[in-house]
Amino acid sequence: MPITLHRGDITTDAAADAIVNAANSSLLGGGGVDGAIHRAAGPALLAECRRIGGCDTGDAVITGAGDLPVRHVIHTVGPVWHGGDDGEPELLASCHRRAIALAAGHGCARVAFPAISCGIYGYPLELAAPLAIATTAAALAEHPSVVEARFWLFGDDVFAAFAGALG
Repeated sequence: MPITLHRGDITTDAAADAIVNAANSSLLGGGGVDGAIHRAAGPALLAECRRIGGCDTGDAVITGAGDLPVRHVIHTVGPVWHGGDDGEPELLASCHRRAIALAAGHGCARVAFPAISCGIYGYPLELAAPLAIATTAAALAEHPSVVEARFWLFGDDVFAAFAGALG
């Protein structure tokens, strides 16, 4: 299957061509995986994000990767969980679709994903994991030049949820 699961630090994935950043709408860094990616990439990433000027929830933009061991960072803004009736599933699915489409458009064969919206944004793992896996699988089928989505999962609970969703 073109979806693989990994434990640990997404910023060290030298096998990927692009890392997906679970960004905030400003693109200027934050906590969690967003902060880790910005710290590892260095000031060039922040400078590029400042030029872009932001990103809407459910959308994605692509930049260079600064000091990361990949060519690109795909910044996507996941939804904050408000109970599920505020369009959160559609927005989270859109994050995965847009990331794969941007990867394909920029010649990226392998893309590393975090668990988008599952940290401070509060999206329940038991809902996010199957949605992320199913949407990513469908997007990979639409974009066969992207041969692998590599989910980097921090914590046993997150890994277990994605492993269960992957089957």
